[in-house]
Amino acid sequence: MRITLIGGTGDIGEGLALRLGRETDHELVIGSRDPEKARRHAEDYRERIDKRGGKAAVEGAANPAAAEGADLVVLSVPPEFLVDTIGTVTEALSEETIVVTPAVQMRRDEDGFHYEKPDASDSVTAVAAEAVPDDVPVVGAFHNLPAKRLASLDAELGIDTAIVADDETAGETVAAVAEELEGVRAVRAGGLSNAAEIESITPLLINLATNNSGLHNLGVRFS
Repeated sequence: MRITLIGGTGDIGEGLALRLGRETDHELVIGSRDPEKARRHAEDYRERIDKRGGKAAVEGAANPAAAEGADLVVLSVPPEFLVDTIGTVTEALSEETIVVTPAVQMRRDEDGFHYEKPDASDSVTAVAAEAVPDDVPVVGAFHNLPAKRLASLDAELGIDTAIVADDETAGETVAAVAEELEGVRAVRAGGLSNAAEIESITPLLINLATNNSGLHNLGVRFS
């Protein structure tokens, strides 16, 4: 499978690239607005993956080129850039492409982080679904994974990621990829209309990590 990580030079993109590269044989493409930056990060990821015995191919390219021919396009970009980023790769998307968004919109004040719905939608996942072409399935996943813990290949995970999807086949495909990551379990949370409940867990986890010693890089396990 060809998996493209748009915004793959950021924290969540880095963590997913390193874990997928070490633990799967998928072809990975790191996307960025700056193709040189994408290539530098891809080379760095390859070196780190090789040291851990991984053999996945990792390349870097500008976002539109990175999305060409991808089976899975993960939009690992901040929510404020989501729609514009989708616009740059729309021509590369088809009904055979699955778009995945882990983005969460939050605001911060003196009390901590708070979930914030987008102005015109119930969730950031819904924003993505509205922005892609009509025949392209969107899946919400990886919202609550701790990026730094993912990127530390010495760290054990033992965490869940909730999957929301209206297209059942697309949801199962993303769940299968997620469960290729050692220590990650995919749990189904229903359709995209449930995305806001999943996204809102992220600021809770950050607040817990901030206010409690020993909970740094906190994940969640449903049991």
